[in-house]
Amino acid sequence: MAVIKNKQYPYEEVYELVNLKDMLIQKALLQPRLTAFVYPCSTGEMRKTYFDVKEDVEAFGTWMYSKKIRGGKHVVITGENSYEWLVTFFATVNGGNVAVAIDKGLPEKEVVDLARMADADVAFGTKAYVEKLGKKAARKIYDLSEFDEILAEGRELLKNGHTEYLDYEVEPDDVAMILFTSGTSGVSKGVQLTNRNIAFEITHTSMLYKPEGGVVAALPFHHAFGLVVGVIMVYNYGYPIYINKSLKYVKKNMQDFGPQTMFLVPMFVEFFHRQIWAEIDKMGKTTAFKGLMKSTNLLLKAGIDVRKKTYESILKAFGGNLEYIICGGAALDPMYVKEFRTWGIEILNGYGATECSPVTAVNRAHYHRDGSVGQLVPGIEAKTTEEGELAFRGDLVMKGYYKNPKATDEALQDRWYMTGDLGYVDEDNFVFLTGRKKNLIILSNGENISPEEIEMDFTRDDAVNECLVYDEGGKIIAEIFPMEGYMGDATYFEKLKNKVNKGRPAYKQVVRIKLREKEFIKNATMKIVRYLNIPGEAEKAEAAVKAAKEAGEKNK
Repeated sequence: MAVIKNKQYPYEEVYELVNLKDMLIQKALLQPRLTAFVYPCSTGEMRKTYFDVKEDVEAFGTWMYSKKIRGGKHVVITGENSYEWLVTFFATVNGGNVAVAIDKGLPEKEVVDLARMADADVAFGTKAYVEKLGKKAARKIYDLSEFDEILAEGRELLKNGHTEYLDYEVEPDDVAMILFTSGTSGVSKGVQLTNRNIAFEITHTSMLYKPEGGVVAALPFHHAFGLVVGVIMVYNYGYPIYINKSLKYVKKNMQDFGPQTMFLVPMFVEFFHRQIWAEIDKMGKTTAFKGLMKSTNLLLKAGIDVRKKTYESILKAFGGNLEYIICGGAALDPMYVKEFRTWGIEILNGYGATECSPVTAVNRAHYHRDGSVGQLVPGIEAKTTEEGELAFRGDLVMKGYYKNPKATDEALQDRWYMTGDLGYVDEDNFVFLTGRKKNLIILSNGENISPEEIEMDFTRDDAVNECLVYDEGGKIIAEIFPMEGYMGDATYFEKLKNKVNKGRPAYKQVVRIKLREKEFIKNATMKIVRYLNIPGEAEKAEAAVKAAKEAGEKNK
């Protein structure tokens, strides 16, 4: 099989989305009987067609209107990934209300605090998480275990001529949803995304990548990447989506469903990579397998692709059909991209932020650049400031943070969203990241160090599970959570430190290694939360949270 050359090619032709209500109507008209969602249920698997989805959303929305949930009400949704979650979301947004998505994994107090911060009017929770909402999260709490009864009521109302929900016209610049930032700086903010933001994002990101088969939706729906890209964009393209309810079933879901594309964060890629190499090592074939990979890459350069047959056992573990992994949410070492490519799976690195709906760049199927986070989404502007910070402008940039004008003014400058990331855009519109502005270690001699660069060198070693680099008293510290079998092995990690330091200028060298016995605290997208793991930073974050709350009270 000939290998397609890696070069620029025309954008994908896509239907220009007006809003999510329009999307549901169009898909139900164009492919009513095709499968939209598949998900596990008590009897095995449930399948919903595009026509079913439209009918269910309209019934749910009509029921919401009958309960006076209309006119811009703030509707909290929390719980595990589910069809019920998505129908509630679509019904909320398409009826002119605001969906407030909250992470089910947060402690009860934080769920309530975020709901109150967003001025929630009502809240919906899937069965296992209704209790987390408590009585203080909103004026009225609904249990989605009563989903079927709600739909039945809505259908009866429609039958009796209640068409107010159906007649509602979506306003482009109305806020459609509030998603909370992960709070890696210690302060969660409510990102307001409008109907225009979401429609622009789905239409223009789709121009860069088009799936050619089904997808397993494994990322949480309260996260912009998991919802907007991993579900809504795929739905707009018209391919079936398997709803994964729990991460422990991801591999089984993949093997059962056989997805062509997966939308993942680096944690998944790193986990799958470790498992593959562990199996090879267990069979005692590591050296031979590395030789096989070299041969595969030489054949690819000659235009001969033998990957499907050569790495059949690896591909079967992913369901046998997986061709692409779209990876975003955090930095990914290019080494993973190269090795998965050798095995026949292309990882397309992407980049963005919740504040940008969320994707601003993604590598393309047949035009990608290793080390980059992709090509700019068509129709947006990008620039690098004098300080080296990346900024974006366009219709995908948020309206602002809910009731937080100070944070909004800091983030949006002349309609440019200031990312806080250091990087640049090359002449072919590929985006490259060099570090995080707020994470920079600034030494007393004025030198700036990006900790991510050093962390990546450490995590390439098989003995390192996780690594965090920071400044402690003017000295660079690398704190490591080792892989099993290397716990407490100070001698090994001292040698590794010397290896990483070799060739680096003195100011960029790690002075001390700290070994830990527990993994680092992470957020919902599995990013290490720096302020909770670096000594002294939690106290600073608490002060910032207090100041933000006080500012919020003043702005009410």
